[in-house]
Amino acid sequence: MLGAAAPARAEATLVAVAADMAAGTIVVRTAERALYLVLQDGQALRYSVGVGRPDRQWIGTTAIAGKYIRPNWAPPAAIRRDTPGLPAVIPGGSPANPMGAAALTLSGGDYAIHGTNRPDSIGGFVSYGCIRMSNADIVDLFDRVDLGTPVIVTR
Repeated sequence: MLGAAAPARAEATLVAVAADMAAGTIVVRTAERALYLVLQDGQALRYSVGVGRPDRQWIGTTAIAGKYIRPNWAPPAAIRRDTPGLPAVIPGGSPANPMGAAALTLSGGDYAIHGTNRPDSIGGFVSYGCIRMSNADIVDLFDRVDLGTPVIVTR
């Protein structure tokens, strides 16, 4: 648990999913702007998320490669091209840091499932491919998953 400084209560909803989905798997459905953490017996926790803009989305299977609380953020090359005035690194905890309260980095790329300091962006097509969650939701998910957790991103 992240302790008393954790953001407000998570907004996850318990829902039914296909019984053949492996417990512990994270499934992101970009068209729904939803992230599911599969539990036992065909149940999952559903979280609302912001996803990649239509020209920035990706689909595929990966795994959680890192877990970070209030991470620093170094803008990837594509973001620096579009916004050249960004600093090389924005410190964790800064209101200008788009990673929010925590981040789960994904293997094989520059993507993460992370919090946001812009809760109004949840539910939209808003990122360069990362999956955005409210700070309360990323803290909740962070405590529920481990390194190596499978992540499946679909449209």
